[in-house]
Amino acid sequence: MPRLRWPTAPVLVTAATAWWGSLTMPLLAVVLFDLAATRRLRTAAGCIAAVLAANFLGYSPTRLWADESYLTAIIVWVFALVLGLWFGNRRRLLRALAADVEHLRVEAHLREEAARVAERSRIAAEMHDVLAHRLSMIALHTGVLTRNDNLPETVTERLALLRTASTQALGDLRDVLGALHEPDPTQTDAPLRPVLRDVEELVDEARRAGQHIGTATEGDPEQAPTTHRLAVYRIVQEALTNVRKHADGAHVSIRIDYQPPATWVEVSNTPGTTGKTSAVESGYGLVGLRERVTALGGHLNAGPAGAGTWRLSALIPQPVNHTENGTPA
Repeated sequence: MPRLRWPTAPVLVTAATAWWGSLTMPLLAVVLFDLAATRRLRTAAGCIAAVLAANFLGYSPTRLWADESYLTAIIVWVFALVLGLWFGNRRRLLRALAADVEHLRVEAHLREEAARVAERSRIAAEMHDVLAHRLSMIALHTGVLTRNDNLPETVTERLALLRTASTQALGDLRDVLGALHEPDPTQTDAPLRPVLRDVEELVDEARRAGQHIGTATEGDPEQAPTTHRLAVYRIVQEALTNVRKHADGAHVSIRIDYQPPATWVEVSNTPGTTGKTSAVESGYGLVGLRERVTALGGHLNAGPAGAGTWRLSALIPQPVNHTENGTPA
């Protein structure tokens, strides 16, 4: 029911009820309902007191006391007050719940966006390490070749130019992406190392921690682009972490295929045996993985696979020139 906007409406309805009595009693009940719904209980009590006083003192030509109709009036008014209080509280509760839902929706959106940004930063940091390592190798080998006196002068000049270009590119790369790394106070001038880690190394660490894992790998990891190998490592890492958090004691099956034309990885697990669950299941790790896989042109699926099992899989198509030449693009 819409709230009565006219400030003098309760006064006019009260005066009419005090004068005509039972003829306008339903209208006063409507006013009392609105006053109770908007928490104006003092005004409602004043209206009732004014009507009863006017009828008791005999100012009303149509008295409510006739034929004990005042009891009916009081019951109707009390019911209108109770109903108005219930309706008003319910309306305020729904508004509060709607505000909470909107707040949670915005918070979830911000958390997802933060997870995507964090994953993009992780990808950039990883590629910084990988590219810096490769550029360092180019600069190293070209420097060795320039020391060969048997090479023609033109070749030596080209090698020197290549070495200078690779060194400058390495410096530019450090300037642009080096800030993405967290500073390590123990290593000030430590040489760059590639961040590529083998999935088997990750699996061995998990097995030593007590997880039951079976693996099946087809193809050579070197057949896949570096970005694919990094994505596979992150997918397996996230899956094993989720199993430890939500299905401790479960058996995990990992299948990876690095062969062209696409890199494919699937991690599935049986139900846990210890009943251990995480207090909060955010799922934002999967948001970051989906951002990574989507950026590579692939798609990621995660969800139940029946009988209490869970499956996480990703399919990432390999670049055409990589597929044809068998070397990273």
